[in-house]
Formats: sequence, C-alpha cells, structure tokens
Amino acid sequence: MRILHTMLRVGNLDKSIAFYTDVLGMKLLRRKDYPDGKFTLAFVGYQPESEGPALELTHNWDTDSYDLGAGYGHIALEVEDAYAACERIKAKGGKVVREAGPMKHGTTVIAFVEDPDGYKVELIQAQGRED
Repeated sequence: MRILHTMLRVGNLDKSIAFYTDVLGMKLLRRKDYPDGKFTLAFVGYQPESEGPALELTHNWDTDSYDLGAGYGHIALEVEDAYAACERIKAKGGKVVREAGPMKHGTTVIAFVEDPDGYKVELIQAQGRED
C-alpha cells in the first residue's frame, strides 16, 4: 500500500491551483470537470502520481467556502531552507502565518503558510530535522 493523495475542498479552484503551483512550486498533474455532478477535480504535486502522493483539490461549483473544522492539522513539506522558502512565498503573495525558526521544545526549523482557503502548510527544514 501507499498514500495516493489527500483531498482538500476548495472555494476558488483557480486561486488554489495558483497557490500550490506558483507559490509552492507544485505541478498541475491533471484536472477534470464533472458537469453532471457540478464539481471539478484538480491534482497537484511535485512528481507524477505514479511516483509519489498528490493533493486532490475538489471544487464544488456551488460552494465558495468551507468550515475547516477543528480536526484538520496541516500538510507538511520538506524544504532545504525554511527561512529562504518563507521569503520566496511572501514575494509571490503567499501568507506566512508562522515565520521560520526552531520548533518549541526542539531544534527542527519549521514555518507555517496558509493557502487561499485557510489550510495550513508546514515547511520543515531538511537539515537537522527531528522526526
């Protein structure tokens, strides 16, 4: 078994695709409209789905926003330099909600950014990472 994808419901598909591709550097892997169901699925990721997991962005045409609930945590991405990644993300209009720095009670350097729907994405610096 392997993880295929994680699905996020999004209110504005174009804004979400732009965030994950332009700001976080993922590729749009595939996109398909389902007119009978009034929804669109878009898959984004860093590699082909046959080689690694993706994010499935689901846009229901009649829904502009969602209550994220208290159970959702975050998506985690490994980066070479969390400080530089935050600067690049801000330069591209992304929202950094926790600047890069050591995590509480540890030494791993992390940061958090937020996508257009409010989903949190954690950036974990590769060097010196504690698991």
